[in-house]
Amino acid sequence: MKAVYVAMMAAAGVVMAGQVHADEEALAKSKNCLSCHAIDKKLVGPAYKDVAAKYKGDKNAPAMLAAKVKAGGKGTWGQIPMPPNNVTEEEAKKLVAWVLSLK
Repeated sequence: MKAVYVAMMAAAGVVMAGQVHADEEALAKSKNCLSCHAIDKKLVGPAYKDVAAKYKGDKNAPAMLAAKVKAGGKGTWGQIPMPPNNVTEEEAKKLVAWVLSLK
């Protein structure tokens, strides 16, 4: 019986994680992030999976990237600048957490 409970809780966690990712992807779409970025291929900006790989294990990355999302930036991924984005601090942090969670 305990094994069934553990399996059910694990399945619920997977479903909830999937919902969180769906919510964050919807946020990215609503903020037009996916006009320049894709999850797994370079468009105007880098693929989100490439961003996640570049900053894997960097404890300073979430704050630094959230600041870049809000203020914009240039030079890290080439000469095409990323403009400032109309997002709240909380939205920027959610978007960055989602991007960094991609594998």
